[in-house]
Amino acid sequence: MAHIPLSFPLSIALSSSQTMTATADPVYPQDPEKEPVELTEENSRKLRPTNSTHFGDVDFEEEDAAEIGDATWAEVGQACCVHTPMEWGKVFIGVCGAFFFLYFFLFSLELLGNSAKVLGGCTAGGIMGDNVNPVAALVIGELATALVQSSSTTTSIIVSLVGSDAVSINTGIYMIMGANIGTSVTNTIVAMGQMADGVQLERAFAGATVHDLFNLLSVAVLFPLELITGYLFRLTSAMLPESVADDDKWEGPIKKIVSPLAGRVLKANKNVIKEIATGKVENCEAYYPVLCVGGIEDYKSCANKCGDGDVKGVDCGRVGLITCDKKYGCPAFFQNGATKQDDSIAGGVCMVLALVFLLVCLLGLVNVLQRGLMGMSTRIIYKATNVPGIFALVIGAAVTVLVQSSSITTSVLTPLVGLGVIQLEQMLPLTLGANIGTTVTGLLASLVSDSVAALQVALCHLFFNISGIIIWYPIPFMRKIPLNGARELGKWTRRSKAIPPIYIITVFFICPLLLLGISELFVQQKVGWTVLGTIIVLAVFLGIIRFAWWWKRQEGRAQFIACLDKRTSRNAALAALPEDMQFLKSKVAQLAEHTGLPEDEEVDEEKAEGTDDAEAEPEAVAEEAEEQA
Repeated sequence: MAHIPLSFPLSIALSSSQTMTATADPVYPQDPEKEPVELTEENSRKLRPTNSTHFGDVDFEEEDAAEIGDATWAEVGQACCVHTPMEWGKVFIGVCGAFFFLYFFLFSLELLGNSAKVLGGCTAGGIMGDNVNPVAALVIGELATALVQSSSTTTSIIVSLVGSDAVSINTGIYMIMGANIGTSVTNTIVAMGQMADGVQLERAFAGATVHDLFNLLSVAVLFPLELITGYLFRLTSAMLPESVADDDKWEGPIKKIVSPLAGRVLKANKNVIKEIATGKVENCEAYYPVLCVGGIEDYKSCANKCGDGDVKGVDCGRVGLITCDKKYGCPAFFQNGATKQDDSIAGGVCMVLALVFLLVCLLGLVNVLQRGLMGMSTRIIYKATNVPGIFALVIGAAVTVLVQSSSITTSVLTPLVGLGVIQLEQMLPLTLGANIGTTVTGLLASLVSDSVAALQVALCHLFFNISGIIIWYPIPFMRKIPLNGARELGKWTRRSKAIPPIYIITVFFICPLLLLGISELFVQQKVGWTVLGTIIVLAVFLGIIRFAWWWKRQEGRAQFIACLDKRTSRNAALAALPEDMQFLKSKVAQLAEHTGLPEDEEVDEEKAEGTDDAEAEPEAVAEEAEEQA
C-alpha cells in the first residue's frame, strides 16, 4: 500500500476542525454544549403561517422590534384569560413562584441597603456635613447615595440638613442633583446578575443604563444652568408658603411588608448619618461601645433615647451603626458591647448574604417568568406592555410612591427588559416616572422638618426631574440620545463582560472623585493650587476633545469594538480548546488506523531501541579495534 503523507490527512482533520467552528460567531459565540435543534412549527417563526415569534423559539433573537406585528386586545385577552384547568393550575403555581422570588428579591434589596448604610454611614455623614462648592456638593450627593444604596435616604437627610440650617439651600440643591446620579447604581448592579446569558445581559444592561444616562444628561444641562441663573432656586422661591405644617412620616406598603423581615436580620441606624452630618457628634466613635441597660438586648434597654441627666449604660442604652426596632426588637446581628469594627464586620457579612440572595432570587424570578412566557407570541406581549409614554410615566411614579424607592422600581423592571418583555423604549418613561415618584420621600421629610427651606429643596428635587423630562423626553430626537447610548453600552457588554464592572467603577467612583479633587484645588485660595487646578482642567478638556476626535474621525470606535471582538474571540477559542484537542486526537487516531501508522507507544519503543543500538555501536567498534591490536 502506498504511503500517505501524514501532513495531508492531518490538514484535512485541521480543516474539519476549522469548519466545525467557522460557523460560530467569534463575537457572540454559541454555547458549545447546545446541539443544533431541528426547526419545526412549534419552535420557529419561519415555519409558522402567521410568521409570529413566540418566547422560547430557537430563532427568537433574530426578530427585530420593527418586525413585530400589532395584536388586537381580543388576542391579548384570550392569551391572558382563556386556559384549560391544567393550564390554570400551572399559572397559579407560576404566579406563586414569581411572588415568592419577588418578595425575597425585594428583601435582598432592603438588606443590601441596610448593609450599605452600616458600612458607609460614617463616611456618608462625614462628607455631607459642610457647605462646600457646587461641584463638591454634586459629587458628595452622588457618592453618599452610592455608598448607602438609597436616594430616598440621601434626599431625606439633605432635606433635614437644610431644615436645621446645617447646609445652605444652594448646596442642598447640588447635593440633590448628585443623589439623582447615585441612585441608578443599584439597578446597574442588578443587571450584572444576568451575565450567564449574553443576550439577556445586553438588554438588561441597556435597560439599567438608560436611567444612568438620563440622569447624567439632565445634570450636564441643569447643573451649569443652575450655577449661572439659579433657575431652580428662583422657581421654587416663588412657590413657597410662609410656613409648613408638621406632619407624620408615611411609610409605603411594600416597605411595611419587606422591612420587618430585613429588620430582624439587620437594621441600620440612620441617625448616625444625620447626627454626624449636622455636627451633633464628631465621628462614629461617640456611638461605641454599644451599651444596653442590664445587658438586656431589646429596644427599651438599648435604643431608647436618653433624657436629661440620664447616664448611658445605666439609665438608658447606646447603639451604634446597628440599632433595634421598637416593634420587632433587636436584629440578629445586633450585639451588646459591640465595637465599630464588630458592626462593620456584621454589615460586610450581611452585604455578601444580600448579594447572594439577590443573585439567587433574580435567577429564580427570571426562570419563572421565562417558563410562564414560553410559547407566548411577542405580538401579544408587546401589545400588553406598549402603553403610551405619559401612562408609563404615571405607572412608574405610582409604583415608586408605593415602594418608596426608585432603586427598587428600576431593579425589578431591569430583569424584565433582559427577558425582552419590556422594550427599551418603554423602560425609559417608566424610569422617568420612578424619578418623579422618589421625590415624594423628600417632600414628606420636608413636612416633618417644619421648615420652609427644607420644603424648597424638596421642591427643587421635584422640578429638577420634571425639567430633565421636558428636555430629554418629549422631542424624539432628544429622546434617542439616552436610548442610543444605552443600546451601545448594551452591545459592548455582550462583547465583553468586563464592561459592567468597569463602567460602575468609572462612572460612580473614579470620575466623581476626580471632579472632587479638582474642585478642592480652587477653594484653597492659594495661587499655586489655583494654577495647578487650571492646568489640570485644561489638560482634561483637551484630552476629552482629543478623545472625541479619535473616536469620531480616526475610527476610534471601530478600533475599540475590534479590540473587544479580539478579546472575545480569544476567550472563546480558549474555552473551546479542550474540545478541539479531543477532536484532533480522534482524527489522528482514525488516520493512524487507516494508514497503518504505528501508535505513539510503538513509536516510542522504536525510538528507544534505536537509541540503545546507537549507544551500543561505538562500544562494539572499540572492542573490535582492541582485539586487532
